[in-house]
Amino acid sequence: MIMAEQSTGSTARIRLRCAHLVTPTGTLTDGVVVIDGDTITEVRSFTDHDLESGEPIEKIDGWVLPGFVDTHTHGGAGRDLGSTDSDDIRAVAAFARRHGATSIFASLVTAELTRIEDQLRTLGPLVAAGEIAGIHAEGPFLSPERRGAHDPRLLRHPEPEAVDRILTAADGRLSMITIAPELPGAPEAISRFVDNGVAVAIGHTDADDRIVAAAVDAGARVATHLFNAMPPIHHRHPGPIPLLLTDPRVTVELIMDGVHLHPEVLAMAVAAAGPDRVAMVTDAMVATGMDDGDYRLGDLEVAVEAGVARLRTADGSVGSIAGSTLTMQAAFGYAVQTLGLSITDVAAMAATTPARTHRLDSVGTVEPGRRADLVVVDDQGNLHAVMAAGQWEDRQ
Repeated sequence: MIMAEQSTGSTARIRLRCAHLVTPTGTLTDGVVVIDGDTITEVRSFTDHDLESGEPIEKIDGWVLPGFVDTHTHGGAGRDLGSTDSDDIRAVAAFARRHGATSIFASLVTAELTRIEDQLRTLGPLVAAGEIAGIHAEGPFLSPERRGAHDPRLLRHPEPEAVDRILTAADGRLSMITIAPELPGAPEAISRFVDNGVAVAIGHTDADDRIVAAAVDAGARVATHLFNAMPPIHHRHPGPIPLLLTDPRVTVELIMDGVHLHPEVLAMAVAAAGPDRVAMVTDAMVATGMDDGDYRLGDLEVAVEAGVARLRTADGSVGSIAGSTLTMQAAFGYAVQTLGLSITDVAAMAATTPARTHRLDSVGTVEPGRRADLVVVDDQGNLHAVMAAGQWEDRQ
């Protein structure tokens, strides 16, 4: 896929000649991207001067896209992003990069509030240092009826004191929080988080369309893994899904693994919302990249069988889906090969839309001034190479 010897280090000037280069203004056929250090400095069409200059240029046969942005992942490679050991967080970030996700949010499952505070204090400095892109608190303000793989004993209402404790511990580094908007105190909590620059996501909710509409009017802008952990569509009681799919203010997360959602449902959702309003996410958990077996998600036991993670119930059987073992690499290929979506549309969902939604201004597109986070895929969406901050990743 990469035809010339790959450069190493982040201080060299790198020139890539790309068969297909996806940019914000369209796809360049035979395009050039120039990288100085960790930053993209030029994006343009190839000319004869590029050969005459004598400066080395690496030839890429496939599609060059922005690095993937996964704003909902809980772990991978046997490590948990809810850990209070920074090395665990770094290990998950490195694993995600090898699979194309050059930017990730650390997503936290429901826990005791003191535990969440400790997690936020661990993750905040890693956000500040650029080792992860943000933090997503998926809980504890969720519906018991739609809790999914969250410990029901630890769910709570978003009282002002709990909201303040989370904001204080996060110290400005919390990027997103999922809230069930029907809970007592939720309208006030949504406003408080929005006022503090935190994106509010609607999810794990039993709300009707009226409550969801009010939450969006109050500033909620994301739907957490749409369709999952919320009421299904009924022709007389629509619930949250139709509004979230059609409101232009809302970005909807979709888990594209063929397990969480049937491919026809995924195709319908993408057609309704459009790639500019869909964020491809993994909702991956600790078992991602590992063998089948027994794992934990927060305080709950999880069994992974044939790559599908499910809660283990009290009698030892398996129950609800408990996150995924999906990578962004696999999700991208699934969207192209199974759903039949174009490379450019999937690139938008995997990078541009989540970056724009969460104001990650240094990533998400291939253009001058952005960080040199790139992926290379073939016509079938298979991942062949990853560059993070101007350095090619060793994907072994």
